[in-house]
Formats: sequence, C-alpha cells, structure tokens
Amino acid sequence: MSLWGVVFAPQMILYLILTTPNKKIDSVWDCLWFITPFNLPKGARLRGADRIGPHDRRIFEILFGSLLGHGHLERRKGGAGSRLSLFQESSHVEYILYLHQVLADRGYCDPQAPQIKKRLGKKGKIRKVVRFHTWTYMSWNWIHDLWYIDGHKHVPQNVGDFITPIALAIWIMDDGGRVGSGLKLATNGFNFQECQLLTHVLYSNFKLKASVISAGVADQYCIYIWKESMEDLRRIVSPFLLKEMTYKIN
Repeated sequence: MSLWGVVFAPQMILYLILTTPNKKIDSVWDCLWFITPFNLPKGARLRGADRIGPHDRRIFEILFGSLLGHGHLERRKGGAGSRLSLFQESSHVEYILYLHQVLADRGYCDPQAPQIKKRLGKKGKIRKVVRFHTWTYMSWNWIHDLWYIDGHKHVPQNVGDFITPIALAIWIMDDGGRVGSGLKLATNGFNFQECQLLTHVLYSNFKLKASVISAGVADQYCIYIWKESMEDLRRIVSPFLLKEMTYKIN
C-alpha cells in the first residue's frame, strides 16, 4: 500500500463516517468516491480544504519538473491549499496543452482547454500567452513549504528524490534549449548554490555531466549539459518528450 493509504486513509475513513452517517463506507475506495471531484453535483465546486488527493507519482513528477521551470505553486488565501499555475508563450502551446490534458484526465483541473490570450509586453509588443491553474489541494501545501521561502521560489535540498526521467523531460520542455553541442537549462531564478545542487542531481540520478554558467546578467545562472552527455540525455528523456519538443535535444 502507498504512503497515502497507510497514513491518510484511516483518518479519511473516520472523518467520512463521522460526517456522512447515512453513507456506507467500507474501504478507502469508497473514500475516493467522496473526496474526488467526480461525485459532485453538476456545477458544484469542491473546497480546497476538502480536496486532499489521492496523488499518483506522475502528478509529483509534473509538479517538481514544472517548478524547476516556469511553474509556480500558489498558496491560496488563508492557507486553504495550494495550486499549480502554468504559463507559456503561445509558441509552446502544444506543451502547455499537453500538461493540461494530463492533469485534466486525472481530475486535477478544469477540463476546458486554456485559451491563447494577448498581453501588452515591453515596448508595446503584443505577446500571446497561455495560462491555466490546477484545482487547489491542501495536500500540496508541504510542496509549497519545500519550495518557497518568504514567497520566493528556491530549490529544496531533497529535490533529487523527485527528479525522475519524466520530471527531467518536463523541465527540459519547459525551460531547456539547445546551445551549441549541449543543452542549456534556464535557471536564472535560482542562486549559484542551488544551480550547483541541480548539477549534482543530474549526475547522481542520471550520470549527466553539467556545469553552472553565467546567464549574462549579474547573479543569474544557467545549467549547461555537456556535449558528451547528450546521447545519454536523449536516451533518458526521448520517450517522454512531445514530438514538437524533440528539437531541444537533437
């Protein structure tokens, strides 16, 4: 049984027995029917405080991979839960729609596809962007606490525990780009020590050699995966990359 089943299921069964006395609850699977959005009346919304999961491994891979890129985990007002906010320029619309589909299929967000919207950028330039949010989950607050200090995103020390091939593929699709014979990950928002930690994770988890390089702006850094590791990188992430994103590693 998963950690969720061992730790949370007994408490959830007791909670539902106490709060739904006219319902028959025999197992954790009965609980899932009550706590997921699929049992709600049409048009009803489940409160973030009541939305706890369950969460499969793929969701955590998406969360951590996205947070290494442009993804942002928002702590909702009053601490009632956290939600993932995803944003991309319209040039990467296939990627954002892919993430939306994966999350919507699992019941984590509105199934209606996000729309391309226009924004006024620098020097009056019109930008086309795509954005969507997941539902809010109390059981994601621990992830927010890992990643955010005083509202600013930081790389947690145990990030390596969550960076799988799928999470790495998400990170590359979100914030990677081919530079010369290698690949650059835009980690401008993280400090030098955090970028060093990520290079250690790339090597310890995947034996990928990488260096921290200047992003061309003071106190901003990128990670560069070496040419000699590109073949291994392709082998690791190719099964999980969208066809439209394979140009980043080929």
